[in-house]
Amino acid sequence: MNKRIAVAFTGPSNSGKTTLILKVARKLIHEHKLEVAIIKHDPKDKARFDVEGKDSYKFSDTGAEVIVTSPNRTTYFSQRRSDLDDMIRLFDHFDVLLVEGLKNLPLPRISIFRDVIDEEYFPYMNALAIDESIDLNKYQVPQSVDMLDLNDANEVIEWILKNGKEV
Repeated sequence: MNKRIAVAFTGPSNSGKTTLILKVARKLIHEHKLEVAIIKHDPKDKARFDVEGKDSYKFSDTGAEVIVTSPNRTTYFSQRRSDLDDMIRLFDHFDVLLVEGLKNLPLPRISIFRDVIDEEYFPYMNALAIDESIDLNKYQVPQSVDMLDLNDANEVIEWILKNGKEV
């Protein structure tokens, strides 16, 4: 793959976004042999990556930009808000970027729902990934929205490779 593409996933808490992203990422990496980058939005600032008392926590706690490197990984702790271009520059090498959340980003978007669809997502979605718990007869899904099977990672990947935005 010679172009880099990005797509975003949105949906309410516990709809299956992370599970689907994990399935898609594993298949893209192991079966399609593509490099994958993932950005997860943490709107409530709940994610914890560091342990109080450890050096990396102390460094980050100063307010400085911190990179922790080891033989197997590099972790970047930033005290600033980053836009999509900033984050893409940090990754540098990838074929497919999967973004969880951040519905204000100008990316093709797959919305994920179980049991009930929140119609407020309609203006933001390009595809709708659902399972058998959704009765589509109850909704006026816009004609422009592609329908995907939430439990079929291959179908989702096919959509991503066809519709991902070049970045």
